[in-house]
Amino acid sequence: MKSIVPAFALVSLIAAPSAVTAQQTPPAGSLPLSEVVTKLETDLGGDLSFISDVSWDDDGYWEVEYHTADNREVDIRVDPASGEIRQR
Repeated sequence: MKSIVPAFALVSLIAAPSAVTAQQTPPAGSLPLSEVVTKLETDLGGDLSFISDVSWDDDGYWEVEYHTADNREVDIRVDPASGEIRQR
C-alpha cells in the first residue's frame, strides 16, 4: 500500500500542469460562436451543405464538423479570436 500512495501522488503532479493549461472555455475577446459560424458559411460558400457539429476543444479552438455539397464529411479547427480555419 505504501508504494501506491507515492505513485498516485507522482501521477497527480505530472497531470496537474496539463489540467491547469487546458482551456475550458473560449478566451476573452473571442468572437461569439454565431459570428464564427456565419464566417464559416461565407468562407466555405457553395462547398458547404450543412454544419453538423461544433464543440470547444480544451486545446483552444472550435472543432467543426460539416458536410460538403457532395456529402463528404470534413473536420476542421477554427480559431476563436479570428474565425479563421487553422491548419491541422
